Amino acid sequence: MTITADLPVVVIGAGPTGLAAASHLIGRGIEPLVLETGPSAATAVRGWAHVRLFSTWSELIDPAAGKLLASTGWTEPDADTYPTGGDWAERYLQPLADVLGDKVRYGATVTGVSRLGRDRIVDAEREEQPFTLRLTRTDGTEERLLARAVIDASGTWSTPGPIGADGLPALGEHAASARVSYRVPDLRDPAVRARYAGRRTAVIGSGASAFTALAALADVAKDEPGTHAVWILRRGISGSTFGGGSADQLPARGALGLAAKAAVDHGYADAVTGFRTETVESTGNDRLTLVGEDGRRLDPVDEIIVLTGLRPDLSFLSELRLALDERLQAPVELAPLIDPNQHSCGTVYPHGHRELSHPEQGLYLVGMKSYGRAPTFLAMTGYEQVRSVTAALAGDTEAADRVELTLPETGVCGGAGLFEDPAAGGTGDGGGCCAAPAPALLQIAGTAPGGPAEAADGCCGA
Repeated sequence: MTITADLPVVVIGAGPTGLAAASHLIGRGIEPLVLETGPSAATAVRGWAHVRLFSTWSELIDPAAGKLLASTGWTEPDADTYPTGGDWAERYLQPLADVLGDKVRYGATVTGVSRLGRDRIVDAEREEQPFTLRLTRTDGTEERLLARAVIDASGTWSTPGPIGADGLPALGEHAASARVSYRVPDLRDPAVRARYAGRRTAVIGSGASAFTALAALADVAKDEPGTHAVWILRRGISGSTFGGGSADQLPARGALGLAAKAAVDHGYADAVTGFRTETVESTGNDRLTLVGEDGRRLDPVDEIIVLTGLRPDLSFLSELRLALDERLQAPVELAPLIDPNQHSCGTVYPHGHRELSHPEQGLYLVGMKSYGRAPTFLAMTGYEQVRSVTAALAGDTEAADRVELTLPETGVCGGAGLFEDPAAGGTGDGGGCCAAPAPALLQIAGTAPGGPAEAADGCCGA
């Protein structure tokens, strides 16, 4: 069987980038089929529905998707306001999926992608064969679909990073799972609030998600005596630790960093620097002790919130030929543009189909998944990616190669590599900072203004 134009382009994931891809495909006269593992659109976004984004509505609506919605009488939200994840899902993403109708299939988990009759070894007539996708439905039944091309926009939400600084779970991490969370808690939920109120919580991570958790726990501490956070950083504290602040051209994100700083300044959280966790030990009284690689033991905590980044699930793509960077797990042509060892958010250049291509012709990883382990993704970037990719699939190389996006200079971003290197001095946009020579417990001098009433989350990719 050879590829025919009658086959759809399958989009994996009905999130912001996946639904935008489907909208652009329709605009190009190409039939899309969106596969979503959850029961509704934007399952991952709904997982952080309580978190307010640091991008405004004007930066969160894809142009092709907005045009499709406008034809139905949809009312666009106020462009200058900041939605929560729940707002984004209910006021834009679900209506968009509803417009797409039967082009979106829910309860369909992709378990494998390959070429029809060809595993990854076989060269003969490989590119002439359609893609074959294996699905598992919610009732456990299996199904096979054929596609002319595959756009993987499944994101990274399902695979959070562990506690261990070496990328592996810390010893004892799985055993302590009942008291370990990998998400920003919704502390407005009474049941969730009761879990953290009056207790000592370790927050591990240095990005916007950690800022969000710290600010939220500080709000609880104001009303619930005994509530306290311990912020665990693998590096030191410098001028770049709390992001771009007032210099950030995404103002809500700058305010978020300042809210986290205020939590430390006002005594609601302590910051432990230069600490790389090796072991999580149970104290026998329902408390946990973190032990560092250097043998340092921290005072026991009741709960641990792990916000150490996200990573792509590549398991269902194992029979395809991918060209991925050995560090970031991002496409090899894209990786140098987003490498947090070299770049902050503000220096990531808009990119398209050429940087996203793989040896497997017709396969594209887009959205958060395309960034692998890099933390600098913005929704606008994903929309530009799929505009270019769909133009390439339509054979419009001129449009595919054109750049139609100007990103804001978005301040200083956290990351790995040199950003955690004690020898990497400076506080410039590259993310380098001066780490403390040894782990230390400190409070930052001075007073910082508080952040927005509901702080933002960096893992949303907005």
